[in-house]
Amino acid sequence: MASHQPGKCCFEGIYHEGTPNGRHEEIFGLDTYVTGSASPEGKVIVIMTDVFGNRFNNILLTADQFASAGYKVFIPDILFGDPIPLDKPIDRNAWMQRHSPEVTKKIIDGFTKSLKHKYDPKFIGVVGYCFGAKFAVQHINSEEGLANAAAIAHPSFVSIEEIEAIGSGKPLLISAAEEDHIFPADLRHLTEEKLKEIHAIYQIDLFSGVSHGFAARSDITKPAVKYAKEKALLDQIYWFNHFSKI
Repeated sequence: MASHQPGKCCFEGIYHEGTPNGRHEEIFGLDTYVTGSASPEGKVIVIMTDVFGNRFNNILLTADQFASAGYKVFIPDILFGDPIPLDKPIDRNAWMQRHSPEVTKKIIDGFTKSLKHKYDPKFIGVVGYCFGAKFAVQHINSEEGLANAAAIAHPSFVSIEEIEAIGSGKPLLISAAEEDHIFPADLRHLTEEKLKEIHAIYQIDLFSGVSHGFAARSDITKPAVKYAKEKALLDQIYWFNHFSKI
């Protein structure tokens, strides 16, 4: 594995206050958060969420920031109406069985293929947080990936084979936490070695003073955490801005 399967830390988070600018509507059969005034035939970002899903306020606010940078942003419900509640205990193993990689991949592939067929955007960037990172990496696959570039933060579930299968000219940005049992130093180094071996276009940023989940559901009252979250997002926007111009 390039990162371990989701663990306890993947099911914990802190709610971020704010009022989203976008709206939820049904797109290609999925409840989808849509934000941004850009045309879907131009620059598009598809966000693949963590276990808290596409109605979690934090990810909506993040999507709005991508939209403010000039992208049409979609957050499809890849959890088929079964997100993790922030304030209630759940059976993690049972939830993971319902949301196997095969089930989730089918949902995401159906959405992205429909998006590509209907709008044929000039640029598609995919973003994956934790649980969603695996599927973002799959979409820069050399054979069947539909995205032009990907950015992931504190990934879980990603296999080294999926890293190895990244297509030539398909850039990958990884934002990593110093303290992360799911994407620890040894697997981070293994990922880096594989990316180097396949001559990938990549960037790996390691943020001190933060742990798994910092980019999506962290305690932003802490200065180090707030900095890392905001810097990771700025990096992602800059990443997509750069490669959408090539």
